This record gives sequence, structure tokens and C-alpha cells, in this order.
Amino acid sequence: MAKAKSELVIVESPAKARTIEKYLGGDYKVVASMGHLRDLPKSNMGVDIENGFEPNYQPVKGREDVIDSLKKAAKKANTVYLATDPDREGEAISWHLKELLDLPDEKARRVTFNEITKKVVQDSIEHPRDIDQDLVDAQQARRILDRIVGYKLSPLLWRKIRKGLSAGRVQSVATRMVVDREEEIKNFVPEEYWYLNAKLATAEGESFEALFHGTETKKMELHSEQDVDAVCRSVEGKPFVIRTVKHGKKQRSPSPPFITSTLQQEASRRLGMTPRRTMSIAQQLYEGVDIEGEGTVGLITYMRTDSLRLSEDALAAAGVFIRERYGEAYYYGKPRRFKTGSNAQDAHEAIRPSVPSLTPERVRKSLTGEQYRLYRLIWGRFTASQMANAVYDNVTVDAVCEGYLFRANHSEIAFPGYTAVYEENREEEETENPAGKKPLPPLKEGEEVSLQKLDREQNFTTPPSRYSEATLIRAMEEKGIGRPSTYAPTITTITAREYVVKEGKYLRPTPLGETVTKLMEERFPDIVDVRFTARMEDSLDKVEEGEADWKKILGEFYDGFSDSLGKAEDALQGVHLKVPDEVSAEVCPNCGRNLVFKSGRFGRFLACPGYPECTFTMPIVVEMPGKCPQCGSRILKRTSRKGYPYYACEKGAACGFMTWDVPTKDNCPSCGKTMFKLSGKGQRKPFCTNPECPNFLPEDKRGYRRRAKKEAEAEKPAQESKA
Repeated sequence: MAKAKSELVIVESPAKARTIEKYLGGDYKVVASMGHLRDLPKSNMGVDIENGFEPNYQPVKGREDVIDSLKKAAKKANTVYLATDPDREGEAISWHLKELLDLPDEKARRVTFNEITKKVVQDSIEHPRDIDQDLVDAQQARRILDRIVGYKLSPLLWRKIRKGLSAGRVQSVATRMVVDREEEIKNFVPEEYWYLNAKLATAEGESFEALFHGTETKKMELHSEQDVDAVCRSVEGKPFVIRTVKHGKKQRSPSPPFITSTLQQEASRRLGMTPRRTMSIAQQLYEGVDIEGEGTVGLITYMRTDSLRLSEDALAAAGVFIRERYGEAYYYGKPRRFKTGSNAQDAHEAIRPSVPSLTPERVRKSLTGEQYRLYRLIWGRFTASQMANAVYDNVTVDAVCEGYLFRANHSEIAFPGYTAVYEENREEEETENPAGKKPLPPLKEGEEVSLQKLDREQNFTTPPSRYSEATLIRAMEEKGIGRPSTYAPTITTITAREYVVKEGKYLRPTPLGETVTKLMEERFPDIVDVRFTARMEDSLDKVEEGEADWKKILGEFYDGFSDSLGKAEDALQGVHLKVPDEVSAEVCPNCGRNLVFKSGRFGRFLACPGYPECTFTMPIVVEMPGKCPQCGSRILKRTSRKGYPYYACEKGAACGFMTWDVPTKDNCPSCGKTMFKLSGKGQRKPFCTNPECPNFLPEDKRGYRRRAKKEAEAEKPAQESKA
């Protein structure tokens, strides 16, 4: 008969359980709670405001079997190790487990793993601690605060705007930020400016280009064509003299390793992953993946963090790996340490590979495509952070004529340093000379060069871009709104509520989002005030640090909030706010009116505003780049009966063109028709679909397995007859 296991370890997920069980001896049984097992009820607020904000926690419905199983296992165990995630929420889950399983203090022990490796797991089990009640109280305060705002404000929105709406302490601020940015874009007044580029030539006939910089004594901008004309009249036909030639070395340092916000931003920019997807894949890498030849391994450290701190062991391991793999010259010479921001909780290390020597190439076969790409990003950023600076040879040439200065520069890499592992591609950096990056000819100070041509280019300042998911997260972090664990859920919520919509990669507020935000600004200014929300986050941090009482903070908030709620109810008596229709460019084929956006059980769609006289509806039209290769009309993105995207001519059956391939903005250089690419993630090479073109690429050579003819015919959309 097998010996019963005397120690119980409870984690959240089965993947994490499998990884940890591998590192512990036969006396340990590791089980998964599958997340929260106790929470506030869904049917009511569950908070007794009158009696000190006492929460009424209840077992989560539908989880009775899991709870019974854990109770039986806990009763048999000598010690129960609560090994949920190492953050506020994880601490709260452990506390709820302790209460739910009725565990005495001496039997319930808390352990945390910043990384799931054998050394860390065994060391943590050997050094357990009590549950940190300050962390639990900080999480309780956040949960109850959000519950009060949601349950008190949402019914008001239902009555005054429409059913199904919600308000939240962080989501309302995030929505306001998107609304404010849209208003900023609408009110933006562009300013004119000009580039003036001189094409110069040496006596030997070697040419180079230099951009107008100003006068010999100060930098100057050209704001009108008259300014440009004045400079051109002065220098045309006159010799230019090389005033200075400066050679130098320029060094660039690597970025620090990732924290939650920067990982979400970079994964969005480089990999096209949403913040929610990024965190889901990162959780898989943290909890453990079966690696060929290694077994189950937790590949990265905990991914919800705002700290740039790195352990001494990780720094030493990175140094050894870099010297062995790339050579002594590529190591910085000592560990690089990075300063964590003043608003950070600094509870965990930065996100890094658990074992730096496990390169992306070594584990690639064992990972999915998404896991590999995200791991490569994390591994590369961390490894690069400990490498030597990249060194560039830089030359700057100033040429003068009639008191005006034109500048040319060129930079090329002399030593790659950290860029051998991780190329930054910093978006904000632009070359000073937009004319090009051609190397400069040998030039000497005092040398005379001739003017061959002056090129002018008119430009206008552009408004700030709409937020993408990544830039909204960066703005929230900078303003102290939310914390690492809340960024992705917040954006998911405001898009699910249709306060904002995603167009391409950018977020745009809907009329609904603008209406709700206006009401909140008028009646609940604190809730949508960025500074107030940031101060509330600071207060929750103080609860975590044991410096503030959570119930007192709730009381101070509720006094002002309750007063605003009462005044709003009085002021809005009998008022119902109408959300303006969001008008589209699509025209109703029955009555000729412009269709408007509506929402239903299955999301947004287009409908005729003439309802009930006209009942025409259609899916939202997404116009794709390029033109129909058969008739030159627009190509629209549609969805098949089984939910697959396809692309069809806007004329529908009158044209008959449809394809599963994605149209691109590129035209074929031979026939001029729109080129297409395979659907799916990652970079795909465009191809020509015109059978009469010499560049035509047949279907069997496009790199994918075509569906069987019957399957394709069965799936073929019905739009051709109805579009």
C-alpha cells in the first residue's frame, strides 16, 4: 500500500502544480484550487457599509467539489502550504483558502515563488511564513472600494443612460483618458514648418546632402514658404564652405529588463499581442512548460511587477553566460543595476528568464509559437541589459553659406555590444537628416563645395496619436493609475462595455463612452480625476506597508462619494441622457440613409436609423487596403457562418470576388493590381493573384494547405447573393 503524503501544497493552476510537484519529495501532494474559491456574492453588494465595511464572503458557486476535495486533503495533511501567486491577490486567495478550509495558524503556512525553479521552490518550502495580513487588507480595500463604486454608480447609469453599463474606479479614469485624447485631437490646430535640404558636391564630384539648421549662431526653424524663399535666394549660386567636421564615438546603453507595463507595450508593438494575451502567455511561461531534456521548467520570473530589481544570482549567471557565449568584450564588466520608479511597490524582481543559459533556441521545439516569441523577447531584453554598450562612429559636418548653416551627419555601428542580442528600434528616435543615411565623402574644414540642388518640403505638425492599448498602459503607469495586475483587465473592460472601440491598433471613444464620461465629470469628478485615483493607489500601498488602516480609508472615500451620489440623484430627477447615434459612411440600400452603429447580444452591428419603418441591418464593414482585382471597387472584410474572416468585393454578387487571403497596401510592380498575403500572425510575403501577370503565384505554391474542395464550398460565405 502506497504511503500517504503528509504535506499539502495548494496553488492556483494545474500547470503550476505539476511543475512544483516535480521539485518536491514524495511526502508532498500538490493540488490546484483553480483560482478563487471564496468571494463577494454576485447577487448583491455583499458589503455592510454601516458596520465598518464588513464584507460578506461566500464560497464561489459551482466550486463545491473542489472545496470538498481540498478540505479532505487538508484534514489529512500535517501542514498546508499556501503557494498562490506572490502578489496582493495571491495573498488574498491564500487567506480565503485558510478561512474556507478552517486551518489553524500553525497548520497554514504561506510560501511564494518569484520563479518556479528547483532551488527557489525547495528554499521557499523550507522557510514558510505567516499570511501577511497587510497585503490581504490592501486587496480587501481595493475589492470593496471597486464593489462600492460599481454597485452604487452602475444603477444610476442604467436609469439615466441605458441598462448594462458599469462604472469603476480605474476603468472610468482610463475611459476619460481616451475621451480627453480624442478631444485634444479634435481641437488641435496644425502649424506649418518646412524642411530645406541642400544637395552639395565636392570638387571631386562626390555628393552629399545637408539639412538647413539655422544661422551660424543659432538654430532656426522655417515656418513658411516665404522663410524658405529668403534662404534660397541668399544661397543659390553661392559657394558653401565646410566650417566643421566632427568625428566622434557615440555610445548607447541597453534598456532595463521588463516590468509588467513595458512587457505589455513591447509585446504589443513587436508581436501584435494584446495586453491580455501577453499576460496569459507569460503566466504559462512562469508556471512551467515541458522542455525536452529538462522536464517541466518555469521559464520566467513572476510577470506582475513594477520593480527593476534583479537578484545577485541572476546577475552573476547572466555575466557568466555572456562571457562564455559572446566573449569578454560583450560583457559590461560588472552587473548593471537599474533604479526602480518612485511609485513602484518593489515587491518582486523585474521579469527575467529563470535560467539565463536556457536560450530561446534551446527551448524553441518545446514551445508554441506565441510562447517562443514572448520568451525570446524577455530573454533578449534581460540578457542585453547586462551587456556592453553599443558603440557608433559618428560624423557631423556643418556647411555655411551667406550666414546660414546646413548640417549633415552619418552614424554607423562600430561595436554591436548588446544589439547582438536585442535590437531596440526606438520609435521616438529620428534622424536629424531625413534625406538619407548615405555615408559622407571625405571632407576637410575650410573646403569649398558647390550647391547642386535645393529640395524643399512643406509639413504640418500633427495632433497626438490616439492611444493604442500599449500607449494607454504607459500613460496609466506614468500617472499612477492602477497597478501591474490591473492594466490588462481595465482595457478589456472598457472595450467590452463599448466605451471605447479598437480601430486597427488604436482606441477611439464611442458616443456612449463620451456620454458616460461627461456625466461622471459633472457629477462624480473625483472618480474620474487622475490625481485623485493616483492618490487612492498610494493609500492602498500604505495599507500594504502597514502604515494605514484600510477601513479608515474606505470611510474617508465613502463620505464624499455618498454625498456626490445623493446630489446626482436629486439633480438628475426625471432626466434621461440620450446617447447620440454614431453615424457610419455606409448607406442603407433600402432607404438611402446613412447606417448607424448599434449594439446587440453578439456585439456591434450597423442598422438603419429609420427603424421601425426600415429594418435593414448588416455586419460592421471593415474596409481593407487595396482594390478588388476584378472590378476595382473596395475590398471589405466579412465573417463567414463559422466565424472565419474572408475578404470580398463591396459589390457582392454583382462582382463575385472573394478570398480567404488578406489584401495588402502593396500593388504588383508588373500588373499594378492589389497583392495579397496568407492570413495568420507574423510577417507574410505578399503575392500577386492575377493569373495573367508574370508574377502570378499559384495557390499550390503559396505555402499553406488548401482545404478540400467540398469543405471550402461548404464554408463559402453566402454574401455573394446578399451583399
